[in-house]
Amino acid sequence: MAERTCIVTRRAGEPEGLIRFVAGPDMSVVPDLKRNLPGRGCWVTAERARVEEAARKNLFRRALKAEVNVDRDLAGLVDGLLTKSLLGALGLARKAGAVALGAAKTDAAIRSGKALVVLHAREAAEDGIRKLSQARTATVHLGGPDIQAYKLLSEAEMGLAFGATNVIHAAVLAQDAGKAAFRRVVALDRYRGGSPDGRAAIDGPPAQTAPNKDTE
Repeated sequence: MAERTCIVTRRAGEPEGLIRFVAGPDMSVVPDLKRNLPGRGCWVTAERARVEEAARKNLFRRALKAEVNVDRDLAGLVDGLLTKSLLGALGLARKAGAVALGAAKTDAAIRSGKALVVLHAREAAEDGIRKLSQARTATVHLGGPDIQAYKLLSEAEMGLAFGATNVIHAAVLAQDAGKAAFRRVVALDRYRGGSPDGRAAIDGPPAQTAPNKDTE
């Protein structure tokens, strides 16, 4: 797909870094995460602050050329949809055998280099996070991959995704289903204010943004 322009920042970027919105049948603004809903669309940088700004300034009305209604918590709605998408992808990864659950198995997946990304529940204790962080650092020092860690989901959400209870730490493995889930992790992290390249982790490095067509 060609580059699109954010109606807030006026910067162009790849569709993967933006969220498409359309006018629904009831003239409400609808997030189109899969970018396949019919009708005229407009694009907003995939960050919560940008969605909030677009709603606050009523930029959708001008971009969609219609008297649309904006949900008061449109940004929260998008967050919920991104979270749901991530949970679904993690569930598919689990069914494909592309996850390791629990601190011990996560540690083993890290040290073997099989882990693509590590997930910690928001309730995770600092000691548990620290031990797995040490495993990630040791893996890099031994010439292994730099495995990022994220703290995006609650224990309940982790349990829902993985079909288990008391899931505090998990590793998503570098298989096809795991890679699909990792893309959802990146999207949710970026939306919530992570670094622009989606690698904002617990201790990951920040990075940059990208600088034409705002509607279709």
